[in-house]
Amino acid sequence: MDSTLMTYVLHAGIVVKCVMLLLLAASFVSWVLIFQRSQFIKQAKQLFENFENQFWSGVELSKLYQQLKLQHLDQEGINGVFSSGYQEFLRLRQRGDLDSEIAFQSILRSMRVVTAKIFNQLELHLPILATIGSVSPYVGLFGTVWGIMTSFQALGGVQQASIAMVAPGISEALIATAMGLFAAIPAVVAYNRFISQVERLMLQYETFQEEFATLMQRQLFSTNTMTGVV
Repeated sequence: MDSTLMTYVLHAGIVVKCVMLLLLAASFVSWVLIFQRSQFIKQAKQLFENFENQFWSGVELSKLYQQLKLQHLDQEGINGVFSSGYQEFLRLRQRGDLDSEIAFQSILRSMRVVTAKIFNQLELHLPILATIGSVSPYVGLFGTVWGIMTSFQALGGVQQASIAMVAPGISEALIATAMGLFAAIPAVVAYNRFISQVERLMLQYETFQEEFATLMQRQLFSTNTMTGVV
């Protein structure tokens, strides 16, 4: 028997072959998700960095808001968070006299709604990676156990057994374990990396929201004070 990997796979039992196909499909899905999520999260991080540089560059917020609307960028990522907060600020300013703490919470709440939607998109499909990473080794182990059981059952009608008779079957079965690890390890590493990146980005979003809401609260208070003096 040719001791190549492909030969072992082709000579495996039907159950072990099904396990291998399942693990191969899981590995393919995980790599597709890894590349897709990697690009999506990278774009979100880049968008945040670009916006933050523009926001703290001293540009007038009204001009920044209008610019994002004209370029149809006011719904993307952090741009959408800023736009929702600024829209709430404009609405509150039209109302006139308003408690500063209520205004702060109102602006913050409007941004958090948009932020929640953004992070739902960022975390999309990550549970699939976690599932592949946690389940694949056990699926591979099942294929291995089944293959070993089949190999030993084949010895039932043999009067004189030897290791050479079961070695090929055991080798075929162990491939299932290797494939399970091959599917699981990249999925687990990618999942942990993506979760870490999303959590770090979420912290940056929360910091920006607090800073922006405080800034808008001061502007509202300043406007109300000037109106009262006049």
